[in-house]
Parts: sequence; structure tokens; C-alpha cells
Amino acid sequence: MKIIFAIALSFVLATGFGQKMVNPIIKGYGGVYDLPDADVKIDPSLDYKIVIEVARESEKPSDVNWALNNVARLLNLHAMAGVPKENLHVVLAIHGGAAFTVRNNEEYRKAYGVDNPNLGLYQELQDAGVKMVVCGQSLIVRKIDKDKMVPGVEVASSMLTTMTTYQLKGYAMLVF
Repeated sequence: MKIIFAIALSFVLATGFGQKMVNPIIKGYGGVYDLPDADVKIDPSLDYKIVIEVARESEKPSDVNWALNNVARLLNLHAMAGVPKENLHVVLAIHGGAAFTVRNNEEYRKAYGVDNPNLGLYQELQDAGVKMVVCGQSLIVRKIDKDKMVPGVEVASSMLTTMTTYQLKGYAMLVF
């Protein structure tokens, strides 16, 4: 019995841990594993419209924001499944503690003493066609200057109205 268990364990370890992460769209972030034998798969023929509420503050100022990295994972998963870039429409509704991530490097460094680790990810998301919108209410409450933000991030009147507007336009909602 021990031999059968050892053989089974060896097989699991050899097949499960041998996979490498891939990054088909967002190269520096959001690595994913290919699961060709998955029972539920992404349909590459669909037109994906997704609005994502990004609220989570970074655990440490020196770390890439978990929620933003998860957006990269979402894009990489869809690309790996063969969804064409023109069929993937993603909007971020950034608010709450996540609003601090939209500060440009100079402002981020003033606040935290480290470079903004999210700058590269924001650039890759923008290059991939992701629309990035930050809640204007969050900017005011957190005293974030809209003229000192990451390039490409737009200001909305609120996250609430951004979410409802895009949902009524047929976008599926995710919360990270």
C-alpha cells in the first residue's frame, strides 16, 4: 500500500508542480497556469464586457496591489483561452484604499518612502486596452491631486455611478 501511495504522490508532484506560469498579455504581472483539461472553460467566441470594482488597499506600500494583479490574471486567462483582444472590454472602477495606487511616483514616494510598485502594471493594463477610472469622491476624501496621478487613469464622479452605468451597458461585474 505504501508503494502505491508513493507512486501516486510522485505522479501528482511531477505533473502538478511541473507547470510554468504564462503571461500572454500582461507580461510582467498576473501569471496563470494553463489547464487544458478543465471541465469549465472560457468561451473564446464570446464578447467579454467586464467592469471591476477595485477597492482593496495594498497590504504593504512596496508591494504590487493584489486586486490590480488579479486584473492582469483575468486578462491573461482570457488571452490564454484564445479570446481575441478586441473581444475583451475591461473597465476598472478604482476607489477606497486602492485609490492610493493611482498616485504618480513622486507623490507615492512622498507618502510612503518607496517607488509606486504599480506603475508598470498600470502601463501594461493601459497598453492592453483596459479603461482605468478612479472615483473622484475617493480622491477628494484621500486628498489625492488629480493632476498628480498615473497617466491614463481617468476621474469619474464616483465609483457608484461608474459601476451602475457599465452594468446597465451590459458589463458583468467583478469585485476585487
